Amino acid sequence: MYRIGIDVGGTFTDFVMLNAEDGHVAYYKRSSSPHDPSEAIALGLAEFLEVENVSAGSIGFLGHGTTVATNMIIERRGVSTGLLTTKGFRDVLAIGRQSRPGLYDYRVRKPDPLVPRRNRLEVDERLAADGSVLSPLDEADVAEQARKLKEAGVESIAICFLHSYRNAAHERAARRVVEKVFPEAYVSISSQVLPEFREYERTSTTVLNAYIGPKMRGYTRQLRSRLEELKVPVQPMTIHSNGGLLSLDTVEELPVLTCLSGPAAGVVGAAALGLVSGIPNLITFDVGGTSTDVSLIADGKPSYTSKREITHLPLKMPMIDIHVIGAGGGSIAWIDHAGALKVGPQSAGAYPGPVAYGHGGTQPTLTDAQIVLQRLNPVAILNGRMAVDREGAWAVIKEKIADPLGMSVEDAAFGMVRIAIANMSRAIRSISIEHGHDLADFTLASFGGAGPLHSSDAAIECGIKQILVPQEPGTMCARGILLSDISRDFVRTEMTLANPTGWGRLRSLFAEMVAEGDAWLTRENVERPLRSFDCVVEARYKGQNHEIRIPMPSEDSGDLDELLATYRDAYRAEYGNVISTRPVEVVNCRVRASGAVPKADLAPVRQEGELDDALIERRQVYFGPDVGWREARVFARAKLPGDERIEGPAIVEEMSSTTVILPSQTFHVDAIGNMIIAC
Repeated sequence: MYRIGIDVGGTFTDFVMLNAEDGHVAYYKRSSSPHDPSEAIALGLAEFLEVENVSAGSIGFLGHGTTVATNMIIERRGVSTGLLTTKGFRDVLAIGRQSRPGLYDYRVRKPDPLVPRRNRLEVDERLAADGSVLSPLDEADVAEQARKLKEAGVESIAICFLHSYRNAAHERAARRVVEKVFPEAYVSISSQVLPEFREYERTSTTVLNAYIGPKMRGYTRQLRSRLEELKVPVQPMTIHSNGGLLSLDTVEELPVLTCLSGPAAGVVGAAALGLVSGIPNLITFDVGGTSTDVSLIADGKPSYTSKREITHLPLKMPMIDIHVIGAGGGSIAWIDHAGALKVGPQSAGAYPGPVAYGHGGTQPTLTDAQIVLQRLNPVAILNGRMAVDREGAWAVIKEKIADPLGMSVEDAAFGMVRIAIANMSRAIRSISIEHGHDLADFTLASFGGAGPLHSSDAAIECGIKQILVPQEPGTMCARGILLSDISRDFVRTEMTLANPTGWGRLRSLFAEMVAEGDAWLTRENVERPLRSFDCVVEARYKGQNHEIRIPMPSEDSGDLDELLATYRDAYRAEYGNVISTRPVEVVNCRVRASGAVPKADLAPVRQEGELDDALIERRQVYFGPDVGWREARVFARAKLPGDERIEGPAIVEEMSSTTVILPSQTFHVDAIGNMIIAC
């Protein structure tokens, strides 16, 4: 039986296949198909199966990560959406919050709401803050507003009523009315998407779900159809933003959960690899074709957040805390009006892609610069499957960058790399130093197709002493899918004091939420012995506006005093003191329902042989104006002997990525097959 993980990126779609019987792992890449991501999945899977001589019928698991939802939001390619809300709250999306990205920059404009005002309609109903009914739902009014939205040509409707996180009855009744009047519409209700207080964030998240829902459903159905044509016998799973797996049925219902799908899988995989390798503190450095994604892993555990924005639109969902910037292999270099060299955030993507790929690209990219510098193979990549045009890359950098700036082509290309490294390093510092972490205590886990190309420079820039490069790093996100469990987060806003009365209410509420999670795991076909539930609360001192996330004591041994002690310790760690005169208020209760699945084996890997067996060639590589062109040994990653310490400069090539080791660095291969670089 074979387990397959697939990650759909902006430039390449990556595949990892695990033979569950003998532990053999195989890797594959092909160009993505942005017009229809399922096409690259199906074509690449068919090619991969043929290369490995595996029949589709022997696939026992297929999981995939996707950026379809995120890209739809960023590019505003969702459907025309309407909003039904409580009378008086029509403009919540437009008003938003007082905070803004540039406090003193008058040029910064708030993004236009995804739902224009003409499609934001009010309904006569009202709930109190405790969920009691102040004004009953006028179903005739709901029907009338639904008809107006139908006539306006909307395809999807979000329903978000005031305080519905306390009482979902009005929203559920409104959905039944809308489905009767407008059965073709895709309907999202906030009490299902995000039953949590704060009206703006809850409304925004529900609207995002409705905005991408119809097209996401079309994508999942197209994917099912293509896999059925290949005679794949299992239903595919999708990794979502908290690092867990979901069925496609859940994705169609709650597509907003997948907004950081692919990058989350890479963090899950890196955390598992770090623990097995004895390196629990990591900064993940995932550089693909269009973006760089960085995240912090402390003591083997990824950082989580429930507050996120996509193009300044709030998305309030539990997710792995990943910082994303527009810097990747396909990032385009350009000169601004002041004559300064810039790199990104615009990307050449998969098509037309870098000039060197020969697909019609006309703009110089970071990949073109690396090929000019001969850090990337100047003849072919992907183990020789994709030829590259170094002369074309040289010519476009000369025309667009070097000549206008009056410098050599080598220095122009190196300048492009240095600017990208500076941007990447700022992202690394933002999730580490700015949160009180010392980068000297962390190892840089480098993956993605372009991560190992840039990690040696980025580590030196940030003062990081060690780099971990996993096997086939370009497929790490796909590999992480094979290390993920089925999971989903459930949340309820409670707003109760942490006292004996509130303690009883918390126990009762968590019992209800665990039962809800258990029912969901049943629908996901998870066997009962494989189920688990993690319970946490978000609490604050009464009168404050920001919560701290702490574990809920177990029902068997924990009590209220343990909860309060844990909160005080967490508050002291975050802020340096405690406020003993104020009571603690529990705001949100969260349950993560998980179903364990078989994992990819991370057993020790031992490569025998001599270093000379791994030597491919010696190549001139440019390391900057201070060093110039230097001869570097080029090695085949698969043939590197274990534990032998090798001095730079060196280039290590494999199918999915290329690693650069600078002249001042050394590296070796550990027992798990990771390449460890000492900076």
